[in-house]
Amino acid sequence: MPTVNLTKELFQSDVFDYTKGEEWNFKGTQPAIIDFYADWCGPCKMVAPILEELSDEYKDKVTIYKVNTEIEQELSAMFGIRSIPSILFIPMDKQPMMQAGALPKNALKDIIEKELM
Repeated sequence: MPTVNLTKELFQSDVFDYTKGEEWNFKGTQPAIIDFYADWCGPCKMVAPILEELSDEYKDKVTIYKVNTEIEQELSAMFGIRSIPSILFIPMDKQPMMQAGALPKNALKDIIEKELM
């Protein structure tokens, strides 16, 4: 499954509808990762193919979304994105965790295995 471009509307329907309350209530059916990126960002371009590979490796276990911070400014502001890439890890039964910076594949896999599975 390729990564999914996440719009504000899709975020509200599939991840969390922040207009209906402030308490985190994840709507997904499996853990998720959200990559906040911009097309001009060099480190984001390094992370993108890694996330594509991981979306294939974990296709039935983890959904991987991408948010273009230039287009989806409201989502970026809601999460206080100040540097990109920033990656939000969303487990099924815990609060989401944000990690700023370009992480190597082994670090991303480690987080998936330890925090999301």
